[in-house]
Amino acid sequence: MSAMTTARTVRPAAGVRAVRPAPVVRDASTRAARPTGPSSTLHLTRRGRLVVWTVAALVALGVGGAAGAWADGPAAAPEVRRVVVAPGDTLWGIAAEAASPGEDVRDVVLELMALNELPSGGVQAGQTVVVPAR
Repeated sequence: MSAMTTARTVRPAAGVRAVRPAPVVRDASTRAARPTGPSSTLHLTRRGRLVVWTVAALVALGVGGAAGAWADGPAAAPEVRRVVVAPGDTLWGIAAEAASPGEDVRDVVLELMALNELPSGGVQAGQTVVVPAR
């Protein structure tokens, strides 16, 4: 066998007519009008651009409106006084002195525990306890 290959002609089967594809004619005008990259696949109409801008404006107003709701600032801190625990004092006794007339002392004890970040109701002599001024 020789080093050259020979081209073979393929003939259609009997009764089948060979069909040639239509030639593709390209000129400079068709190449320039065709999109050239993936970024040019989206074409918005005038109405589409209007919708996109409207949605963007509504989102911007929504974010700005939500930020205005949080601009009130922190809540005012309650007025407090500091009490130094004397020997024999209990949190219950301090709460009873700090409670307003008719106020449940148990609620004041829980408030003092939360305000002073106490894990239990026990206090020690010399400890400073923050008590709401009433």
